[in-house]
Amino acid sequence: MSLDTVGIEDFRCIQRAELPLHDRCNLISGENASGKTSLLEAIFVLGRARSFRTAKVETLIRNGSSAFQLTARVCTEGSARPLGLRFGKEGIEARYSGRPVTGLAELATIFPAQAIDPEVHRLIEGGPQERRRFLDWGVFHVEPNFVEQWRRYQRALRQRNAALKAGAAPAVVRAWDPELVEAGELVAASRARYLQALAPHVAAAAERLLGHPLDIALHQGWSAERTLQESVETSWIRDRERAVTLSGPHRADVTVRYGGTPARDRISRGQQKLAAAALLLGQLRCDAELGSRVAALLVDDPAAELDAGNLERLLKEVVSLPAQLFVTALDPRNPALANLPEGHRFHVEHGQVRRLV
Repeated sequence: MSLDTVGIEDFRCIQRAELPLHDRCNLISGENASGKTSLLEAIFVLGRARSFRTAKVETLIRNGSSAFQLTARVCTEGSARPLGLRFGKEGIEARYSGRPVTGLAELATIFPAQAIDPEVHRLIEGGPQERRRFLDWGVFHVEPNFVEQWRRYQRALRQRNAALKAGAAPAVVRAWDPELVEAGELVAASRARYLQALAPHVAAAAERLLGHPLDIALHQGWSAERTLQESVETSWIRDRERAVTLSGPHRADVTVRYGGTPARDRISRGQQKLAAAALLLGQLRCDAELGSRVAALLVDDPAAELDAGNLERLLKEVVSLPAQLFVTALDPRNPALANLPEGHRFHVEHGQVRRLV
């Protein structure tokens, strides 16, 4: 699966661009603030309907415009189908092969995209939400029922928390407990199965990138010594005091250890970037092994905070993946980039994109 063209209108600093893409590797060069990261961001939005840089989609609209529009042709199994996404005051609208896309989950299966950007270290040093999002992205692609389990749990959690905040009677609040517990245990079980499959891939990728494996484990969001039902019962008084549900998979985390110590406390910022890359690259390998399609890997300024040796190791890992690659660089003559496969090269300047011959 790959994109053979992408069109961009009124996105960030790019007024209009139409790019013929290579199915293996696309190198995008340009000075800082030229628009090369915006180009990657647009491709990411096509598959995720969100940015890897900001949670505010409205900030992606070019100044002076009322909406942005992205188009592409998705090539899979010998056919090319049009994909389009528009965001304006009406919200996000997406169409694929002439029909509306029914939801963000469907969009993510049409064009799965993953990104390694200069802020990727947040997977290591950031809060649990970063790692839950990472974990759930992988589970979603290999467990067909996970989305519905997660939605069931989120509905029950929202209703229970709303009742707690409103000071509702205990019977009203606890009416949501059976659904919360049943869906929550299914979510946690799916995550645990996936993490078991993922762990050796992450360890191997980290060994190649850092010279030492990473150990990852799941904290399910409540005590491992209790069932979720028991934990909900035990935390009832605290739930009422704080007006929020304190036990469940919404409080889960993925612990990442390096040499038996939490990675965030043991390694430098540059090493954190490599450790986070090991998580993402290990996930892509794991998902491919479990039958999920690998579409695109976006690598934004891989040289940031990495010396020549570490950059070479990272790009070697990236190139070994069976994915369409999009890589940005300040200097396309960087010797480490010579390891990239043959493909198309583009240069971006002041939001204008041109293909290099």
